[in-house]
Amino acid sequence: EHGTDEQRKQLLPEMLSGDQLGAYCLSEPQAGSDISAMTTRAARDGDDYQLSGTKAWISHGGEADFYLVFARTSDDRTKGVSAFHVPAGADGMEFGAPEQKMGMTASTTTQVLFDRCRIPADNLVGEEGQGMRIALGALDSGRLGIAACATGLGQAALDVASTYAVGREQFGRPITDFQGVQFLLADMAAAVEQSRATYLHAARLRDAGRPYSRQASIAKLTATDGAMRVTTDAVQVLGGYGYTKDFPVERYMREAKVTQIFEGTNQVQRMVIGRDVVRGAGDRGTSS
Repeated sequence: EHGTDEQRKQLLPEMLSGDQLGAYCLSEPQAGSDISAMTTRAARDGDDYQLSGTKAWISHGGEADFYLVFARTSDDRTKGVSAFHVPAGADGMEFGAPEQKMGMTASTTTQVLFDRCRIPADNLVGEEGQGMRIALGALDSGRLGIAACATGLGQAALDVASTYAVGREQFGRPITDFQGVQFLLADMAAAVEQSRATYLHAARLRDAGRPYSRQASIAKLTATDGAMRVTTDAVQVLGGYGYTKDFPVERYMREAKVTQIFEGTNQVQRMVIGRDVVRGAGDRGTSS
């Protein structure tokens, strides 16, 4: 959407075929939820830019073929951020040690460090100062993806828990005969369907070209909080077995936790939703 024709020609075919992997470098050690606080800088130097700073929590760090890096080109908090395409192996780019995470272990996460990393000026994505708009637009889309992933985690946990419960007997009968277990499974099923409905609604708005930022935040909040509850309850249904690696629900629970954190914490989602609700109420009050 924002890249030049040459950038699209260079990157998109390889990405779509799966031959190349990209990484998204937005967060920093002291700039997570508040991305306007980033300090990584890109200084123009003739026909090049020089990048200096540290990015944190970067998926595929050290493994990606290219990196979309957001850096300051001026001191303006919102209009001073720009986006750059940085190829793997660029001089002045290094990587920290892989983070030791409780989940998402199939994906490497590292810091990415830039020390006067020189890239051609043609690697600017969009125009100078458009980085914040590019980043926020990508976050809206990303939140839909996270909501879909969280819904899948919840569905998988429900499937394992319900199958186990049907075959598990205690006191001479299947535990599904007990209302307490039935209610637990019912709440899990309701949460999964609620998650699926909210993210599909937001996705339809996006596909129709309509505003969907608020709905994306609602979908992310609903689905990820739901996934955390459903996966935790799945472990409970399986009891001691749920706490072991003999069944996948312990992994689902660990994976679900990070969905409440990345692409904007769920506290940030509540801020986004709340501000939009207040703004809408104010507009109605003014018009009346």
